[in-house]
Amino acid sequence: MTWWEAIVLGLVQGLTEFLPISSSAHLRIVGELLPSGADPGAAFTAITQIGTETAVVIYFRKDIWRIVKAWFGALPVGPWKNTVPRTDPDARMGWFVILGSIPIGLLGLLFEDAIDDTLRHLYITAAMLAIFGLLLGWADRVGRRTKTLDHMTLKDAVIFGLAQALALVPGVSRSGGTITAGLLLGYTREAAARYAFLLAIPAVMISGFYKLFSDVIFGEPAPGTAQVPGALIALATVVAFVVGYAVIVWFLRYVSTNSYRPFVIYRLVLAVLVVALVVAGVIDAVPAGSPSAG
Repeated sequence: MTWWEAIVLGLVQGLTEFLPISSSAHLRIVGELLPSGADPGAAFTAITQIGTETAVVIYFRKDIWRIVKAWFGALPVGPWKNTVPRTDPDARMGWFVILGSIPIGLLGLLFEDAIDDTLRHLYITAAMLAIFGLLLGWADRVGRRTKTLDHMTLKDAVIFGLAQALALVPGVSRSGGTITAGLLLGYTREAAARYAFLLAIPAVMISGFYKLFSDVIFGEPAPGTAQVPGALIALATVVAFVVGYAVIVWFLRYVSTNSYRPFVIYRLVLAVLVVALVVAGVIDAVPAGSPSAG
């Protein structure tokens, strides 16, 4: 991978992470189309997501600080114990984010090998782009869009968490899966999007640093993926942060007054394009060197 390819992939990560179109799918596809022709891999994707999630932390810093303070204040032990009622919406939100992060963490560890290899097959990616694109369009059409995050319940938090876990499969989209669940639960477009961003912070940060240490600092990338120097990963991560912050600002403004239809159409077109490129032999459905290729 060259410096300019790292910049391109960082740009792709920043542009697609928060939109319901699957950043992991785009990195997988664009990586194949670059001159190096290498799949950047799940580790590269996870690490560059640290950049985009840092943008989330900065953008939502006031909300996050309020939630953290309320959560600690509602605990029955510690120096701030019982200074905040347990029914406080921010304290409850803290527990909901923790609970919602468990499914993706457990499934990510249990199916790490499949996520790094088998599930990166481009036919699977194309199918997920189409199927979950249609689900997003349906949810946007039938959802009541009346609930705000103050109406969050324990049941809703579990459903949100399970929906986020589906994003372990490239093509689903972390934000897309979570937003789809939110719309079906009756949340407004903006509320579903805001919670999708907040819910992703623990899972993405933990996954990113785990992959950083396990695959880059102390290990090797998965078979069939590119051996990317740490400096290039860092460059891509910084680019993803800058672009990602701008996308957050734009996206939250957009969904407050517009539907998700353009993203649904885009996903369907991209799914067809991916299949066409694979059939034409322009890109490989399975990365060369991957165990699945044998």
